[in-house]
Amino acid sequence: MQHKRAPTDVDERERRAYDLAASQHGLATRQQLVSLGFSPRTIAARVESGRYRAIHRGVYLIGPVAAPGAFELAAVLAYGDGTYASHQTAAALRRLPLPAQPASVHVTVVGRNARSRRGVTAHLASSLEADEHQILDGIPITTPARTVLDLAAALDLDDLEHLLAEAQGRNRSTLDQLHALIDRYPSRRGTRRLRGLLEQGDPARTRARSERRLLALIRRAGLPAPETNAFLCGHEVDFLWRRERMVVEVDGHAWHAARPARERDSLRDQELVTRGYLVLRVTWLQITGRSEALVARLGAVLAQRAGPRASGGYPVASS
Repeated sequence: MQHKRAPTDVDERERRAYDLAASQHGLATRQQLVSLGFSPRTIAARVESGRYRAIHRGVYLIGPVAAPGAFELAAVLAYGDGTYASHQTAAALRRLPLPAQPASVHVTVVGRNARSRRGVTAHLASSLEADEHQILDGIPITTPARTVLDLAAALDLDDLEHLLAEAQGRNRSTLDQLHALIDRYPSRRGTRRLRGLLEQGDPARTRARSERRLLALIRRAGLPAPETNAFLCGHEVDFLWRRERMVVEVDGHAWHAARPARERDSLRDQELVTRGYLVLRVTWLQITGRSEALVARLGAVLAQRAGPRASGGYPVASS
């Protein structure tokens, strides 16, 4: 008869190490492992055998596969207490829009000097108030408002507006929080740009660069400001001039290749037409290569529709 082997202290330490790692995206620090009873020699042996993988000095992946968020948390753990995922990394973890995904993990280290290391960009802060950081999926991270402030000087104005709009639109950041940070850091790089955007009112929630480019053209031309990504008759439309009963839709590069989407758009246009709205469709080429003609046409149509209302429906037009 075969008897089960009684658990040993080594087995118990190993189980506790895996339980710890399971709560930290598969990670454990040297200090944590030592507190569980592992000696430095044992840790080194496990790294040499491949059972543990050193992500940073003193931070190990326990197991063969890195969980989502593991490398971001590993960078935070490598720098110790008072470290937070920030800047582009914080935006990426929150799925906020960026012009490109970060090439390294960005962290903010509070109250001490710290150098960037391979795969990690370290930003230094003398302090970080309690309302500027939180925990997201077990990862210490800057709040959406602080993230927007951190990126205000790094992004171009269109990308910053897009980031700000999405942060607010998802209820992850509020105007009050942003204004509080601007007042707290009046001389910080990017604060002036961010204040300027906030003074324009709620940023338009545009989901594509073509929409943002068109909105910029409309603003520069001094045309009446439209509602963006607005809901109308149960549909979401790109641009809406409600008083003039006019809608503008921006067609992407692949619009003509997607027949189901094209059919849905056509049915939506027809419904809006029957309800008395004019629907204009514009393209990326018109926005970038024929912008003056496009803006002039939009201005003329808006002026016409601001006068006495025509009865009945209006045809779908193409700029």
